[in-house]
Amino acid sequence: MTQLNRNRLRSPCHTETTTLKIMRFYDTTPANDLTYSDVFLVPSRSDVASRLDVSLATDDGTGATIPLVSANMNSVTGPNLAATMARRGGLGVLPQDMHLQDLDAAIRWVKAQPILFDTPLELAPDATVAHALRLIPPHEGLGIVVRTAAGEYLGCVEAPALATALPHAPLGDILKGAVATIDADDVTDPRKAFDLMVAADLDFAPVTRHGVVVGTLSRKGALRSTLYTPNVDGEGRLRVAAAVGINGDVGAKAKALAAAGVDTLVLDTAHGDQETMLSAVAAVARLNLSKPLVAGNVVTASAVRDITAAGATIVKVGVGPGAMCTTRMMTAVGRPQFSAVLETAAAARELGAAVWADGGVRYPRDVALALAAGAASVMIGSWFSGTIEAPGRLETDEAGKLYKDSWGMASTKAVQDRFDRLEPYELARKTLFAEGISSSRIYLDPQRPSVEDLIDMITSGVRSSFTYAGARDLAQFRDRALIGIQSAAGYEEGKALPVGW
Repeated sequence: MTQLNRNRLRSPCHTETTTLKIMRFYDTTPANDLTYSDVFLVPSRSDVASRLDVSLATDDGTGATIPLVSANMNSVTGPNLAATMARRGGLGVLPQDMHLQDLDAAIRWVKAQPILFDTPLELAPDATVAHALRLIPPHEGLGIVVRTAAGEYLGCVEAPALATALPHAPLGDILKGAVATIDADDVTDPRKAFDLMVAADLDFAPVTRHGVVVGTLSRKGALRSTLYTPNVDGEGRLRVAAAVGINGDVGAKAKALAAAGVDTLVLDTAHGDQETMLSAVAAVARLNLSKPLVAGNVVTASAVRDITAAGATIVKVGVGPGAMCTTRMMTAVGRPQFSAVLETAAAARELGAAVWADGGVRYPRDVALALAAGAASVMIGSWFSGTIEAPGRLETDEAGKLYKDSWGMASTKAVQDRFDRLEPYELARKTLFAEGISSSRIYLDPQRPSVEDLIDMITSGVRSSFTYAGARDLAQFRDRALIGIQSAAGYEEGKALPVGW
């Protein structure tokens, strides 16, 4: 810790203190628990000249090269989004509400996806334009590979062509003539891929090997591959996480997921500080699966000690900060997220464990603040649900704006999906006490419709936060981060004006 303000950090609700090398408060001591909008980063003297000199690699054992995790929510993380997250260095957590055989298939699918190229979106020639527009918007850099039922490649339709075609027109009728393709063997590295796209004046193209489509590539995607390091396992395959609940034969489920190739296991429940969770963690830990074991959610240091003693290596932190969560208003239970992360991360580091900050992020600044408070990664839910790669189909509202539906994991919709195999009476009993938002429209940002666009925005902001603190990596950022406390007016002052003067 540097000389400026060596005050010990004391939670207003707890008597525990820590002298670990962590962020400092700037000439103040908080009088109450804080959330992200209550605090800000104070710039420090820095010798970091560029954002590209910063490493965002996590230190939680998951192999992630950026500190972003997509939440195990049905409306957020499906196989496609999980693969995209790993391709750019993050980690996607498949939700526990998927049936075990579906989880198995999803894990194996992610592990089989290309690293350097994007997964092709494939449709039959008789699929309509309207069908295609439920999957992707008509933007540059996107497209659809058209195959017959027998697997014969017919060509591709670039997404912008969907905007002017008749909704009921079959894709086979609007195929281009000779579609340019890229030979996978010519793409020896990401820079070569980008140069090929520029030389051929292509924004989107199928990638083939011996005449077989093995992926697709956009110019922006090729550029991203030069900037991000994929999160891959020892065999060079994309990493993926999966969640399981804490009831039933948790050990058997964990073994089944491990057999499918899962890289990180997440034991998840709304109230992680309970005996059933501790028993479930211990049961999985005894299997010695040699994989990071995540458990939560909790908000106190004492819960961290219990859950790590049971065998968890990563603790998921956050009760009530999520956009789809009504826990605090329904039950009064929870804790402001910044203080929760600050206290739990300090406790976890003492025990050789790590923390994921789960929920409450609305802007890149919030991700940076969570990392400053000690999180190894930040879990994002609703923010990612309004993207092309998220599960669900694109819908259009009355004004023509694109959106996807999102819902909380304790909502009626989620409960009905989770227990759809129960008899009607038992399902009705569980549904009666559901809480949370069952349907919310999350609109696609026209400028950032892809989860990759959001990753670009978030990591750009976080990299800059590191440079302001004079930090080249996550450990230095935790040590050097200087945090101030602000009023609501101070927070509003930091927002850009939505209109001109």
